[in-house]
Amino acid sequence: MIVTLTMNPALDRTVSLPEPLAVGDVQPATSIREDAAGKGVNVARVLAAAGDEVRAVLPLDPTDPYAALLAGVERVVVPITGHARANLTITDPLGETTKLNLPGPQLSEHAADALIDAVVAASEGASWLALCGSLPPGAGEDFYVRVITAVRARLGTPPLIAVDASGAVLTHTVAHGSPDLIKPNETELAELAGVAVTSDPGEVAAAARAIVPSKAGSALVTLGGAGALLVDASGVQHATIPPNVRVRSTVGAGDSSLAGYLHAHVAGADSGEALVSAVRHGSATASLPGTRLAAPGDLPTGDVALTRLP
Repeated sequence: MIVTLTMNPALDRTVSLPEPLAVGDVQPATSIREDAAGKGVNVARVLAAAGDEVRAVLPLDPTDPYAALLAGVERVVVPITGHARANLTITDPLGETTKLNLPGPQLSEHAADALIDAVVAASEGASWLALCGSLPPGAGEDFYVRVITAVRARLGTPPLIAVDASGAVLTHTVAHGSPDLIKPNETELAELAGVAVTSDPGEVAAAARAIVPSKAGSALVTLGGAGALLVDASGVQHATIPPNVRVRSTVGAGDSSLAGYLHAHVAGADSGEALVSAVRHGSATASLPGTRLAAPGDLPTGDVALTRLP
């Protein structure tokens, strides 16, 4: 069982353009689609499609039509007041993506406590708990630390805990929560480590080593077209994306990478195999239009080069 927590679910509306976005101009669109989103929900959807046992915990207004888009995903819903935010994604044929993310509804302290209780109950017997995405107004940047502390204190055998966040939330969680895995991209890692942004695998590895394993058990760092790195106590591994992957939209690619890693890990894969699975799933989602997420039939079949870095 893998449990995901999405504190800031979103209704993603994706508009596809036949030409690149022209700011300030009027343009026709070719299509629009709506998907239930939010990073943890994205992870849960990819895992459910892959046949994994997954449970998504999220706050949701009982009247919110968002729930109808979550078919096929087991969920634990904590009632709140206020509908999920709506995000707008604009994509073009070249794979360029423009995304506008709105804030979520205000979270009360009562709802925050109820969500922590729900996560603890849902995580009983789970292998992994993934805390994913931004936090809504009212949650406080220490919320993921509160969740981690409660899960580890109340469960006799707590799950491993993965965190996919950014900015002050990620910094605070790493400093005070000691997660087992973090999943930043190169920009988020650079901000966390206080270094310049780079996609060079060697330089990214050096930044990650300042955090792993002293503050986080491991780091899965996604590098876009340069693949991904896995840094843990045993060293650093780099996996490249499969050949002939055509990027159509990057929305959800990082979430799919985390899902691919967790999918392989719970199946007993070693760290290198889990990293390759992460890259395949992330590449698959990047090759799909709009906000579509990878299913098993979408995974690229080309070789993924896996190397161990010094």
